[in-house]
Formats: sequence, C-alpha cells, structure tokens
Amino acid sequence: MAEFGLTGKVALVTGATSGIGRRQALALARAGAAVVLLGRREAQLREAVAEIEAVEARAAALPADLSDRARLPEFAERSAMPFGKIDILINAAGVNFRQPAEQITLESWDTTLNLNLAVPFFLAREFVPAMEENGWGRVINIASLQSSRAFANGLAYGASKGGVSQLTRAMAEAWSQHGVNCNAIAPGFFPTELTAPVYENAELLDRLAAQTAIGRNGALADLDGLTVFLASPASDYITGQVIHLDGGFTAK
Repeated sequence: MAEFGLTGKVALVTGATSGIGRRQALALARAGAAVVLLGRREAQLREAVAEIEAVEARAAALPADLSDRARLPEFAERSAMPFGKIDILINAAGVNFRQPAEQITLESWDTTLNLNLAVPFFLAREFVPAMEENGWGRVINIASLQSSRAFANGLAYGASKGGVSQLTRAMAEAWSQHGVNCNAIAPGFFPTELTAPVYENAELLDRLAAQTAIGRNGALADLDGLTVFLASPASDYITGQVIHLDGGFTAK
C-alpha cells in the first residue's frame, strides 16, 4: 500500500554496521528509501551497502564517530550529499559496557550517556529545521527493555535508555506540531553485538525466551514491519510513543 511506501524519502541510520541498525537500513531500502548508513567501521559499512545494493536499492556509506559531538553538524551536512536532505533519522548507535555498579567509571558513564542519549538529540536537532520546512519528517530512537526495567550490570545503560523514552516524548512535544513525528522502538532480545554475552549463554537465552508471551527471542527480520511503519506516512498520527517490540516480554 502506498501509505507504507518510502519511495522518494531519504533516511539516515546510525549504528548501521551491524545488528539492529543494519537491519533497519535494509528494511527502509526495501521499502523504497535511499539510505545513508553511518558507523565507525568502514569495512562493515561497505558490506552493508553492498547488501542493500544487491536488492536493487540505493545506499551510501558515511564513516563517522558520533562520540565526537562537536562534529555532528559536519556529519549531518555530509549525510545529505549522496541523495539530498534527510527525511528519516534512525538513532540506532549505542553502547553497553555491562558493568556492575561498583565498576562504573566516570569515563564509561559519560561514554554511555553521550552516545545513547545526548547524540540522538543533538544529531536530530541538526535535521529538524529542514524537516519542518518540508512539513514532514521522522525521528526513530532505539529504546530498550531497560527503559522501564532494571537488569543486572545495566545501571548506566538503563539510565541512558530510560532517558531515551523521555527524550522521545519531549522531541514529539517540541517538533510534531511542525510535522516531525518522533517515536522509539524498544526491542526485546535480538542477536546483535551488544547482546552477544546473552546469546553465548544458552540457559539464559532459554529463560528469556520463556519470559515472552510468544515463546521465542527476536529475529532481526522482526524489526522490519515496525521500522517501515514508523518511517512511513502510515504513522502520520503516531508520535511520542515507545513501542515495545519484544514478543510480549513486558506483558508478563
């Protein structure tokens, strides 16, 4: 259906070298968007671009280290060079050090809060004026089960992702009246680099699957539908929401 199509739209996906960000970039491209993939690792970016081009969609790589907030305006400017102004921003870049509370350092705390919470706001703010001028835009943040629940060794990460939930609501309040809808996806357990320690523990993985209402953990393909929906005109009246994509984990 046309309302779910993204033909003519340009998307920027951060954290696009692997995992959730890479899958979301592919989903947007398949729906018709031209996609700019941003990440630190150039080899993985090239692989992701090739994966998208293999399905006859358009993609470009933007190697960048988002931890340097002073360069965010530069990265935003460069992101528009391949295909034009950005219509859709997905903030998928993130970090999780999985440290017990007593091992959290000032450096690891600042790194976590910077990349997971500050960068999504300051990067989005670079694109909002053009989105508002166009009367249409999308910002999709990545929240977490830890946006609302506490997990072991997740104090700093949970604080950052709790912040992402409120950031998303505040973004919506600030920008949606001008046509820029802001929502967040809160994934359950998916196979990514960040969740590798979980997926190495078969017993834990089984327990987590049993916690869901569906009875299994997530597959990356499960991200496609919600990602495209929130990025498309089909979600024109949805903003400020944190949607749990978790197989019913938070329902039990």
